[in-house]
Amino acid sequence: MRQRSVATLIAVVAMSSLFTGLPGVPGLPGAPIPGARAADSDSGAGVGHSGAGGAASPTGAHHPPGPGVDLDTVTIPELQARMADGSLTAAALTAAYLRRIETFDPKINAVLRTDPTALRQAAASDARRRNGGVRSPLDGIPVLLKDNVDTRDMPTTAGSLALAGSPPRTDAALVTRLREAGAVILGKTNLSEWANFRAAKPTSGWSAVGGQTSNPYVLDRNPCGSSAGSAAALAASLAQVAIGTETDGSIVCPAGMNGVVGHKPSLGLVSGDGVVPISAEQDTAGPMARNVIDAALTLSVLRGDGTSRPGAHGVPHALGGLPLPDELTHPGPGGLRGKRIGLWRLPSLGPEVDALMTRTADRLRSAGAEVVPVTPPYQERLAQLEFPALLSEFHRDIDAYLATRNGPRNLAELIEFNRTHPAERTCFAGQELFEQALAAPPTTDPGYRAMRAELKDLSRRSLDETMAAHRLDAIAAPTNPPAWTTDCGRGDNDVIPSSTPAAVAGYPSLSVPAGFVGELPVGLLLMTGDRQDTKLLSLGAAVEHRLKAWRAPRYLPTVGTGASG
Repeated sequence: MRQRSVATLIAVVAMSSLFTGLPGVPGLPGAPIPGARAADSDSGAGVGHSGAGGAASPTGAHHPPGPGVDLDTVTIPELQARMADGSLTAAALTAAYLRRIETFDPKINAVLRTDPTALRQAAASDARRRNGGVRSPLDGIPVLLKDNVDTRDMPTTAGSLALAGSPPRTDAALVTRLREAGAVILGKTNLSEWANFRAAKPTSGWSAVGGQTSNPYVLDRNPCGSSAGSAAALAASLAQVAIGTETDGSIVCPAGMNGVVGHKPSLGLVSGDGVVPISAEQDTAGPMARNVIDAALTLSVLRGDGTSRPGAHGVPHALGGLPLPDELTHPGPGGLRGKRIGLWRLPSLGPEVDALMTRTADRLRSAGAEVVPVTPPYQERLAQLEFPALLSEFHRDIDAYLATRNGPRNLAELIEFNRTHPAERTCFAGQELFEQALAAPPTTDPGYRAMRAELKDLSRRSLDETMAAHRLDAIAAPTNPPAWTTDCGRGDNDVIPSSTPAAVAGYPSLSVPAGFVGELPVGLLLMTGDRQDTKLLSLGAAVEHRLKAWRAPRYLPTVGTGASG
């Protein structure tokens, strides 16, 4: 089911007079094949890959990054500065990412398809730059979209064969914003089918359309959550940024488990129009990146704030004139001084994660933060209420979405489609959540309405009361356990409560890399109050700067034994 036109696109690169380079094309090195040394570039416009943090390739061979751009570590401001001084073009950057997808994605199966117009989009960005018409900080920046985000020129399937026919009629609102901002839509990523809202025991990262996505750090381990392909693709440096979606945990858990940054925005900050739904009460799209500044810049385009609004002309500096605070754009050693952070330890995620949280707290304290233990209240009641409410909301919202697409027109027809298509059952057979949603009370039912009102009240109080009682700037918790072994027969091992309060409340959350348990990444989840996204991102940048926990994946076949790592 995987659709690619990379070979055709690379042939276009070789013929283009706008840029050169890729293996066999002089001027720009492509990302190295594992174990190979990156080629050098005489032009300074090269794009390479550091292997494991510039120290070792996925096969262990030493090869320092070449003199060009290191795709693992480069930020959007650095790329914009290079494009502004003429030492890099958007077309060369896009070609390098396409080559990297061709080389590395067969290991992890994260990218469903690339956009056949990607190089034309990049060339248009370069033309705008030459004419002084750069639109935003994302102009010329390659972006991958989760395949539940509507695109008029590529299929949008939510991982299901039921939607694998003709594309949607229009772009999602957030895609329109990205296009108007000049971003290069690079392609679509695999996801957990129907955003993990189909079976009682699903396997994250599997869909009937795309198969199974693997964790780039250890290939037999799971990537977590429904934005699995977006996170794994970023960990493997297959795009500069990606778009994920979350109802509860599906941006932040894959970000944590794949060692990248994931921001779940405040509910309503990013339009959900044209995104395959679970629940309008909790769903949001959000940015995923390898660093906080790239996530912040992507959010600024998705929400369209300040001078980064799509269509604005001119970029006065590398950040596009964004009204972002200094502590976000230039995090330093003093960024945590005086900050009060409540640490929700969640020992249920295991002693190794708890030990990592102890080390993390010590490092934050050494940077001047005050870290105090907290336990947000009402979590048991939230767990009791959330799932029944989502069932009613899913039935309402998926029926409304399916009515806009060719294929099954409602949930009942979708259930019947799965019963009659064996390929939908090649990993797990169940569609228990679909069947329960079909039988759930409608959202006009007084019992449902009381349930959602209580959920909203308790989730907000759980964070607001904790923040107020301890005078906190944010609440922190482990984002994820070490990745479990992927197993279609068993399903996921993903009872991870840290994402729930912010997800149900509609408050923002942000996962940044915290460290590793063996070879497996663990994230630190930061949460704060409603519409405090910029404040949260600024704090996240300071935490990221202090922890410096990222390292490139090594694509190990396996490690250890068992499901926990």
